[in-house]
Amino acid sequence: MNTMEIARQLVALCRQGKNEEALQTLFAPDVVSVEAVPMPDGQQEAKGMAAVKAKGEWWFANHEIHSASVTGPWPHGDRFVVGFQFDVTNKPTGKRMTMDEVGLYTVRDGKIVREEFFYDVGM
Repeated sequence: MNTMEIARQLVALCRQGKNEEALQTLFAPDVVSVEAVPMPDGQQEAKGMAAVKAKGEWWFANHEIHSASVTGPWPHGDRFVVGFQFDVTNKPTGKRMTMDEVGLYTVRDGKIVREEFFYDVGM
């Protein structure tokens, strides 16, 4: 698949809530995922499929999702961006919030090799 085909497939799978399938089929085994700020465990960067999967599992385990939407993709060469909007409650704190986030994805050899997330860090 080319970059735009991967981008469209990622958006389609995310809209269906098939994040695990997206990870397994579209991402490289050595993918790197970078957050705007460090996660609660102190890590800002997750390296490799297992670490990225664990990060996603932590997020879904710690947030009750009331609604979610995905916008895009918007391509730029071997990269593309996708918008994510969430209405969630953080389970540990009980705080409900809306999140507006952009993911920048880099593709090489038909797989996503890097994802970087941008969002308001004052949330």
